[in-house]
Amino acid sequence: MSDIIHLLSDSIANQIAAGEVIQRPASVVKELMENAVDAGADIIQVILKDAGRSLIQVIDNGKGMSETDARMSFERHATSKINTAHDLFALQTMGFRGEALASIAAVAQVELKTRRKEDEMGTLIRISASQLEKQEATAINPGSTFAVKNLFFNIPARRKFLKSNETELKNSITEFERIALVYPSIAFSLYHNDSEVANLPVSGLKQRIINLTGKKNTQSLLPIHIDTSFIRISGFIGAPSSSKKRNALQYFFVNGRYMRHPYFHRAVVLAFEPFIPAGEQPNYFIYLNVDPACIDVNIHPTKTEIKFENEQLLFQVITSAVKEAIAVPTFEFDREGAIDIPVYIAEKETSAETPKIQIRQDYNPFKEASKYKRPKLDWEQLYEKNAPADTVPETKIQFADEETKPEISSESSPCLLQYKGRYVITSLKSGLTIIDRRRAHIRILFDEYMRRMIQKQGISQKLIFPEIITFTSKEATILPYILDDLAFIGFDLADLGGNSYSVNGIPSGLENINIIETLQDMVDWALETGCEIKEEVMEALAIVLAKKAAIPYGKNLPEEEAMALIAKLFSSSVPNYTPDGKPIVSILSEEELTKRFKS
Repeated sequence: MSDIIHLLSDSIANQIAAGEVIQRPASVVKELMENAVDAGADIIQVILKDAGRSLIQVIDNGKGMSETDARMSFERHATSKINTAHDLFALQTMGFRGEALASIAAVAQVELKTRRKEDEMGTLIRISASQLEKQEATAINPGSTFAVKNLFFNIPARRKFLKSNETELKNSITEFERIALVYPSIAFSLYHNDSEVANLPVSGLKQRIINLTGKKNTQSLLPIHIDTSFIRISGFIGAPSSSKKRNALQYFFVNGRYMRHPYFHRAVVLAFEPFIPAGEQPNYFIYLNVDPACIDVNIHPTKTEIKFENEQLLFQVITSAVKEAIAVPTFEFDREGAIDIPVYIAEKETSAETPKIQIRQDYNPFKEASKYKRPKLDWEQLYEKNAPADTVPETKIQFADEETKPEISSESSPCLLQYKGRYVITSLKSGLTIIDRRRAHIRILFDEYMRRMIQKQGISQKLIFPEIITFTSKEATILPYILDDLAFIGFDLADLGGNSYSVNGIPSGLENINIIETLQDMVDWALETGCEIKEEVMEALAIVLAKKAAIPYGKNLPEEEAMALIAKLFSSSVPNYTPDGKPIVSILSEEELTKRFKS
């Protein structure tokens, strides 16, 4: 019997390795940007076409590569970052495995142009599916330019299962932001289909965070800092008032590398718990600096999971640092673009006499006011005098100091009772029915908004003074996907450029609602849902708007409105539950009532 074990070819081995390292266009963006940072670049430009399907180009002004290094960089386990196994415990670079470029070249068509400053000519290399197609000298500025075209062109199944352009672009922006947040001393820019998505100049850390997340976070960022013998913690946390129910801005970095760490996240949440409502999440940008020998970054292909030597001690340090930052907030004013207004102090005019105030000792306002009283009119006599001859007034008109309006008592009608401004109790054929009024209204509004979007029948109420809303780069990626749905609900938005929109019209019934906050919540929900299933995105928009516009708890409705609400609820196809699955109706049957009152 012949031997059956054999070595795989390099191309097959590279494709297998690429399955772990290169999962989507965002993975390529991450690996190429990390290489540019390691090369010492201070200007990095990222260009995407079709969310990275057609082209991912990263241009940097780093130290570049020689002709030999450029060719060797595409070999598996070829790296300039480490030399021995001991170097794994003293890592100061983003990359170290030497797998990224080989994996990218295995599943795409790659073109590299690179030149060192001391060289007169650069090097051009073209590789397709791990096969070298061309290598020659070329003219190029110092640095490197990687162009990755037609990702997964040789693996149709992998390319087929890529998500929508909106989702893939969102993931690429996420990777772009994670690196840009660590290196504010580097200028970054991102373009998609020839449109600028982000342009981040060199700045301080706080300004970099504001440039990425929006000026609305300027006043809510609280500095955090602690320095011990084994760890240094710095960065910013969001004030408790800036906490969010979803899509909170939560970033951990260790030694300049983004990481996910649920245990440390719990440490931050524990410190915030007394200050934020249940169900909300805090924003934080926390940077940890530790001895590289105390951590292990080589436990996951994406290097986002990191093991620490003493996690329990770090948990306590992080919690204490966050508590201290919350307890001692600092207040800063955004003076960017502010104009210095000169203050003029008037000179003393010595010639002018100081006015004298005369006081009447015998003045009594109650005595003096009597001569200014209007004559008291007999309204009843005046009414009878001017009434038509055949008219006899049946009631007298009384004027009181405080106007009193009659309230309809819920107990005046045997068919309907409102309890504590929350529940409506009525009798149906099935028994005594208790209805959560707000949840009922949410179901009614949700059905109405869904109907508008499906039938494309938008009803908008124009605003006298339009409002301006500005989105982050990531939020702006989903807007083209949901703008039509927002219009069908009743929102009239006009693109002002720079991810800013003018709100010119809103759905009727939202007059007393914070429009900017509502739109922000709707976009957050859409981002969380994703762009894969259109109906899910529509439902996410409708449920947020329904919750914002629904009747609040605490105030009874007029009986006619309460009865109309019940009638609309039971005309719904799903009257018993809200769109997110909460019960609306509870029924006490006649049998249950009989059991309760058995003697």
